[in-house]
Formats: sequence, structure tokens, C-alpha cells
Amino acid sequence: MEYVKSQKYNTPELLAKIMGPNPFKLQEEMLRNHKIPAGSLVCDLGSGQGLTSVMLVKDYGFTVYAADLWSDPQENRKFFDGMGLTHEQIIPVKVDATALPFEKDFFDAIISTDSYNFWGRDPEYLDAKLLPYVKSGGYIYACVPGMKKDCHDNLPKELLLSWTPEQIIYLRDTAYWTEIVNSSRNAEVISVYEMESNEEVWADWLMQENEIAVNDRKTWSAGGGKYLNFIAFVLQKK
Repeated sequence: MEYVKSQKYNTPELLAKIMGPNPFKLQEEMLRNHKIPAGSLVCDLGSGQGLTSVMLVKDYGFTVYAADLWSDPQENRKFFDGMGLTHEQIIPVKVDATALPFEKDFFDAIISTDSYNFWGRDPEYLDAKLLPYVKSGGYIYACVPGMKKDCHDNLPKELLLSWTPEQIIYLRDTAYWTEIVNSSRNAEVISVYEMESNEEVWADWLMQENEIAVNDRKTWSAGGGKYLNFIAFVLQKK
């Protein structure tokens, strides 16, 4: 696909802040033809250094809570200020995705780009710990790194060049995520699908010079990308 919105963020300064495969392009594909009204109050869950949050404000017209456990809200605030966003448009918060501190029915939508797999693999998570904070009729859009086909019983040697089996446990296939989201009693599953984004978003990441990206090159140089994909799912709260 053509990543029209993402092109404006294709600068060395912003790409140096990414923490994995290009989140701008992942988010743009995930939100293609989305149903969230402009002006909605949205939680960017697992927002990292706030790149996806900036995009949600600037390109989609949302008011955004940039929610992350590991980033510093004060540092993110400086970044948001530098990107010309007001305190009313975007609010950085430090939160644990399994213990959200918000009022019930607070958000019109929750969006999670390349992080939901770290906390959302518990089948009870959606109903017990996430959907209560979404308004009735509101949406969840999430995308996760995955496998084309589950191979945990016989992990390819290419994947083990960059990651341990414990790290790879977060990677699952479309059938796995379909079962997880269909276990929800309180949401309608709109779609679960394999994304187009894979090689291109990985290529943007592997060009970076931080030690994690450099380590990930080992798997891709050996052809390990053929086992990997990204998976998106869309839910609507009943």
C-alpha cells in the first residue's frame, strides 16, 4: 500500500525514535477505513515515545492519551510540545495496561500499535481489564507482530539468531489471535487479518543503528522474515 500519511514522518530524527518496525506505517494501514469519528477521545495504549500518538492527533483529529509503562511522561511532553501539540490535544501518562487508572466508559476508542501482544494474550484481558474503559459502541484497533504459522514446537534456526525462545513466545499466528478476541463476551469482532505491512516496516527498523535493530538484522539477513507477519484486529464494544 501507499503510506501517504506516514511520509511526513519519514525523517531521520523521528525514525531514530522508533522502537521496532515502522509504527507510522503500521498504524496507517491498521486505521485505513477506520470507523472512529474525528474528535474522539482515544487511548494510544503502549505508545512508547509517543510517535503514534502524534500521528493520531495530527492526521486523524483525535484527542489522545499517550499511555505507556516504560516511557517518561515528562520527556514525552517535551516531544509533544516540540511537535506543536497542546496539552489539551495530547496527554502523556504512565500506566500499566493491565491496571488502567481511567474512569469506566472513558474512551471512544483504544488503539495499540505493535505492543498489545505483551499483555493481551490472556483470554480474560479484554473483558476484565480493557473493554470496561471503552464506551458502548466504541472501538479497539490493535496490531501485533506475529507468525505466518505457529512454529513454537520447532522454532526455525533463523529466528533464534536474534531472539531467545522466551522472547519469541510473544509471536503468535492469526488463528491464535482469532481465538483470543473471539473469547470476548462484551465485544463484536469486526475483523482479524494479516497485514500487508511486513518487509517494508521491518526494513525501516533495520536501517537504524541502535543495538536492538542491529541484533534483529541477523534473523532477517538469514531469511527469517519469511516466518513473520503483522496481524491486526478490530473490535466494537457491545
